[in-house]
This record gives sequence, C-alpha cells and structure tokens, in this order.
Amino acid sequence: MPSSTLTRRACLTRSLALCAASSIADPAPARERAAARAVVINLSLEPNSLDPTMAPAAAVGEVVHYNVLEGLTRINEDGTVAPLLAESWSVDAAALNYRFRLHRGVRFHDGSPLDAAAVRFSFERAVAPGATNKARKALFDNIASITTPDTYTVVLTLHHPDPQLPFRLGEGTAVILHPATAARAASEPVGTGPYRVAQWERGRRITLARADGYRHAARVRIEQATYRFIHEPAQQDAAIQAGEIDLQFNFVTQVVQRFQDHNHYQLLTGSSSGKGMLALNQRRAPLNDVRVRRAITHAIDREAFIRNVLGGRGVVIGSHFSPADAGYVHLASMYPYDPERARALLSSAGVRTPLHLALALPPAPYAHEGGPVIARDLARVGIVADIQRLSWQQWLDGPFKGQFDMTLINHVEPLDYPIYTDPGYYFGYDSSAYRALVQRHANASHAHERQQLFAQLQRQLAQDAVNAWIFAPQIGNVVRKGLRGVWMNYPIFAHDIAAMWWE
Repeated sequence: MPSSTLTRRACLTRSLALCAASSIADPAPARERAAARAVVINLSLEPNSLDPTMAPAAAVGEVVHYNVLEGLTRINEDGTVAPLLAESWSVDAAALNYRFRLHRGVRFHDGSPLDAAAVRFSFERAVAPGATNKARKALFDNIASITTPDTYTVVLTLHHPDPQLPFRLGEGTAVILHPATAARAASEPVGTGPYRVAQWERGRRITLARADGYRHAARVRIEQATYRFIHEPAQQDAAIQAGEIDLQFNFVTQVVQRFQDHNHYQLLTGSSSGKGMLALNQRRAPLNDVRVRRAITHAIDREAFIRNVLGGRGVVIGSHFSPADAGYVHLASMYPYDPERARALLSSAGVRTPLHLALALPPAPYAHEGGPVIARDLARVGIVADIQRLSWQQWLDGPFKGQFDMTLINHVEPLDYPIYTDPGYYFGYDSSAYRALVQRHANASHAHERQQLFAQLQRQLAQDAVNAWIFAPQIGNVVRKGLRGVWMNYPIFAHDIAAMWWE
C-alpha cells in the first residue's frame, strides 16, 4: 500500500486551508539560486511561440521582450518612453516624419551588427502578405514609407500623426528581428538583448542564459532565468510554498493575501493596462442583437466578480479602455447590475429561455475561477452557460479564430482599441461608425479634438455593448524577499530580467 503521509506540496494541493498554517517555505533553494545569480518566474500561460511580432499571446512578450528581443524604444514601469536600440529620435513640425538614430556597436547574438536594414526588414515583414502582427492596424499600416539614409538612420513617414508612435515602438510587436533568422524566431529567436534562449522544454519551462557579447554586460546581474508555466492556483501556491518560485506573476486568487506578511515572500500590487471581459461572438445569433449583448452585461454583477474572483483587486469598467489610459472615461454605470432589466431585454429581442450558450475558458486562474461566477449570474436571467475549459492552444485554435459563443479573457495590450475596426477579429464587430471615429481620431491635429474623439470611441463601444467588459485588474505579484528590480506596475506585460538582482 502507498504511504498515507502527505507531502507538503500534496497537502497544499489538496487542501490549502488545512495546510496553510504549517506551510513555511524552506529558503534553501532560493539561497542556491541567489548564489548562482538565477531566478525562476512562473506564468499562468505558456507561450505557443517566441516571436511577439507574429503571435498574439501576451506570454510571448513576457518571456522574450527586453530579454532576448529589443525595439527602438523601451517603455518604463511608469509608462514613460526611453531610447533603447535608437539612441535618439526627432519629429518634424507636421508630426509625420520621425528620424531615428541607432546606437552603434549593437550586435545580434550571432555577432552580426544591428543596422538600419534590419529595422526596415522587421517593419516591412509586419505588413507582408500573411503577416499576423497584432499591432498592424495601430502601428504598421500607418507607416507610409521607411527610408534608411545611412547605416544607422531610419526615417518613418506616417500617413497621419500619431503621438503614441514612440510608445507603440516600445511594445513587443515592434522588436527588431535578425533578417537571416526571422523565419525561425517562433522557436529560435536571435536578438540583441541581454539573454538568449538556452532551452525550451515544451509544457514545462523555458530557460534563458546570459548572452555573450551583450553591449551592457557589466549591468546584468542575473545569469540565468527560468520560466515555468503552472496555471492551477493550488499548484502555483504549492510551488511557491515549496520554494520553487521566485516570482509568481499576476497571482489572482483568494490565497494571495497571506503573502502580505510571509516570512520569505512579499506581495507587490500595482496597476496594468488589462481589460477583463466576457467576449461575445457577434457572428452568431442571438449575440448579433445589441439587446442581447446589453442584457448579458446587465446580468453580470461585476462588483461581486471583482470581490469574489479577484479578491477585490480591480475596478469595474464599461468599455475597452483601462483607467491607466490618459483620457479614460468611466462608463460602467451605463449597464448597472440589473437582472430584471436583462430579462426584459431578452424578451424584447424575442429570445426564448433557457438560452444555451457555450462559455469557453482559457487556462488562466481568473477564467477558471470566474467562469462559474459568470454562469451563475447568467442563469438568473435564463441563460445557460455551458462551460468549456480549454488549453491555451485550444483557445487560440478555437475562440481566437471565431469559433465560440462567449469567452472570458483579459486583453492586456495598451491602447488596442483599433482591434475593433477589424470585422475579421475574433468577436466579429463590424461598425462603419466606429471605424470613422477611429479615422477622425487618427487625423485630428489638435490635442483637444483628439481628447474629445477618444471619449467618443469609448462611448461608441459601450453603446454597442460589443462585449461585456467586467474589470481592469490590479497586478498581484508574489516575489521572494531579496529579489529586487521587479516591476509593480505593468503598462505592458514584460519582465526586464536584466534589471533584477539578488540583494
């Protein structure tokens, strides 16, 4: 017979409440990692690619952005923009021509020099036939021409002014790839960053090792970083308590608060650009009826969702914009929690209840814990949500390609409102009025006009109840004490490992 004695990890996995009082992590593994100048980071989702210029998942950038691959600019923790591969840039009076001067002496991991031709190649690749860069509409389609007057100068000419251009160039979608190896970037990215991909054990871990010849080698104090991919909250907690994890990113569960006063860990809480929502497929009846979409939004008790699923770490939102965005308009009051109103809207739309809709859940804690909460709310108004728990690859192959009714998802990209101009995007919103507003906003020459149009964009999406927006999450990172340089706020989802060190 097997032993009936529970290991600490098994105990935690089976009953967190029973074992929490005695689960004090042994700091020995962390001491060994600190001595070896290594760090272990856990993400809930494993990336399906290592090329952030072609793959949609935020986890791609969380592994390689800043670490392996770099862009012309970088976005700091406070949202400001600084030079990275570009040492400087200037813009003309019309705000249509940007001139970037590249740093000299920057080399890819194979020793090849970074030059203007590599920048041009990377940006032209983003708009080539078949390209799947998710920033194409917001960034690359606005570039009318790219010229390279000399080896270290890149000039971008825009169709219309974009004050956010330096910020957009600092996102993972605009990193510079090695022209000779870009086709293999999904599994073997060759960049200019402080680390290279040493190993990818699919389903388990990705290991980064310090790159030889990195231009600022003396500043890099972490020699090796390992990403693990545990998505079940109980297993995440067990791994932390066992001392296996140094940084658990975005630990959104009810047990997170215990780490506030933990002997070996601390809880860092900050803001993000995320927009958590119940996405609705408007290609399918009756979700193509705005009354049904409004009914679904009225049916969800968003305050209770934030309280019970996120532990209160978030705020209610009413459109696809984050409170972290300059010019944010709070529109949650347009659809207060009102089951009676929801039932009336369903009736006016001719919907017979019970209405069965599939609810697809990606393997993230907020989705697995939040899905049943959403289902209970919808059941009160006659909508039966048939829950489907998917792997991340299944979610990408299904809902993200338009094969779904409803899905609970957190969009983390900042200022990604242009996705709603694309009728082919996975939820199928097709509005000429919204597209016209985005175009007017892009062409506006005065800041006041842009601000007014930015507010109109938010209201248009809310009025159309395109999706049922629920929360803007706070980030809750559990970090081992002694590990410094970890961000608290995430204007973009990236982990700058070269900025970390063990105290």
